[in-house]
Amino acid sequence: MIRRSTLRAQIAVALRDEILAGRLPTGRDFTVKEIAEQFGVSATPVREALVDLAAQGLLEVEQHRGFRVHEFTIEDFRSMIEARTLVFDGVFRGVAAQGAAVRAPDPVLIASVRRRAEAAERAATAGDLDVLIGYDLRYWRELSGIIANPYVSDFLDRLRVQCWAFAVPFLRREEELGGQLWAGHRELAAAVERRDVTEAEQLIGAYNAHSLALVQKLSGL
Repeated sequence: MIRRSTLRAQIAVALRDEILAGRLPTGRDFTVKEIAEQFGVSATPVREALVDLAAQGLLEVEQHRGFRVHEFTIEDFRSMIEARTLVFDGVFRGVAAQGAAVRAPDPVLIASVRRRAEAAERAATAGDLDVLIGYDLRYWRELSGIIANPYVSDFLDRLRVQCWAFAVPFLRREEELGGQLWAGHRELAAAVERRDVTEAEQLIGAYNAHSLALVQKLSGL
């Protein structure tokens, strides 16, 4: 049973995790009543959570029928990779223009990013997709919070969730993912901590290229 204090947010996170785990596959239809019964709650917070996920691009609203898990295409994925590349390029240009005026990152936040980086890297190296997704999303959310304003961070987080939603079905078809997943989290965190804009930009560019190449290879698209 989900606690009633934060039902809307908890249901949204739980359903998002189901999508990212592949347990709610693309194209899957469901109703508010179905989800409410699944969680043992009333329809109102469920409807609110589903509308939130629809606003994030993960669900589609089907008039008078319910909701459907959005089905992203390889063209969508390529566009998302391009979008996050362009956004980060703009962020780094801004950081470079400020030069010495850029404040050193908060040590507490950097320590948290390091922990996320280590956990994500271990999961990526081991090919543990379930563990990787959770830590990877937290890592990028915190890292983006260091180098970008909150609006940019929110936008990048949304793109990253959508990218995972598209990639997960193809990744899960692989029997062995160890060695295939990007594992440069600590190296990138160190570059950001040093305020090395050039290296950080190169690492993110390599990460985006790796993501696109891997998904294209596994999907055959």
